[in-house]
Amino acid sequence: MQRRVFLAATSAGLFAPALLHAQERVVSLYSSRHYDADKQIHEAFTQASGIRVRVIEANADQLIERIRAEGANSPADVFLTVDASRLARAAELGLTQPYASAVIDGRIPEALRDPAGHWFAASTRARVFMYDKAKGVPAGLARYEDLADPKFHGQVAVRSSGNGYNVALASSYLSANGAEATESWARGIAGNLSRPPSGGDRDQIRAMMAGQGSIAVSNTYYLGLMSISQQAEEREMAPRVGVIFPNQGDRGTHVNVSGAAMVKTSPNRDSAKAFLEYLTTPAAQRVFALGNMEFPAVPEAEVHPFLLALGSFKPEPPDGPKMLANAPEALRLMQRGGWR
Repeated sequence: MQRRVFLAATSAGLFAPALLHAQERVVSLYSSRHYDADKQIHEAFTQASGIRVRVIEANADQLIERIRAEGANSPADVFLTVDASRLARAAELGLTQPYASAVIDGRIPEALRDPAGHWFAASTRARVFMYDKAKGVPAGLARYEDLADPKFHGQVAVRSSGNGYNVALASSYLSANGAEATESWARGIAGNLSRPPSGGDRDQIRAMMAGQGSIAVSNTYYLGLMSISQQAEEREMAPRVGVIFPNQGDRGTHVNVSGAAMVKTSPNRDSAKAFLEYLTTPAAQRVFALGNMEFPAVPEAEVHPFLLALGSFKPEPPDGPKMLANAPEALRLMQRGGWR
């Protein structure tokens, strides 16, 4: 696991020093986020507060197990990950504590906060349908349920069922439609695949644009990142891709979060709280939105023009505990239905 330490000089005026104790000048961040934009947030926080950010990176499950193994001696102060169900799991295992911040609660909508105050979303991403604008919107495609319609045989490019994004989507589907319908849905998707599932979300977009099907299932931020990519091919492709936000007539488009929690055994609680609050500031929200093409969690925060141009949509509020509870069965149903 990669360990990064970010150091910066103290800068006054950008963060309230009264929140901090002189002996607490470090925050240990256990993060499953692997984006360059996050470095900007860490460095800006250090400049604003004088607190060093020490980063331990791994996938969410590895970090949860590490915190469990370290027990009371864990140096972890903050757990940051990209899946509401992982945040809920950490809370369920007793690894987190309420962040107790009126600042956070005042900035982050209730739908994006754990009811018990253990975690909150710093940003969101929507799982949508994408299509080639030159070929037009696939007729009859408006809901996640439509992915299983036989009329889309050989038209769907999507990652494997075991991918966390798809497990979360299927968990949502299971809540809305029940087990029998979810297995039937998975069987329909398996029959409609344009190719065997492989690669990441960008690979699904590329395959669809290359004529391997007419529908790609992807998170919005991947298309956004393609629009600002250093690769000319991706930058040129992104404006040619259209987006459908599914289920606008009922439960809304499935969204997942990138969120944070304070570790229960945090040795630097004041510094941890300061860092968590910083994630909700205009400066940090701007980096999430413009640097990593995510939707900011703070409603009034700036959104990248490329994402704004996709249009507004009704989101399905992310339910971390329900996603956690449904995930094992959702995965079994997908695989039993032949979606591998």
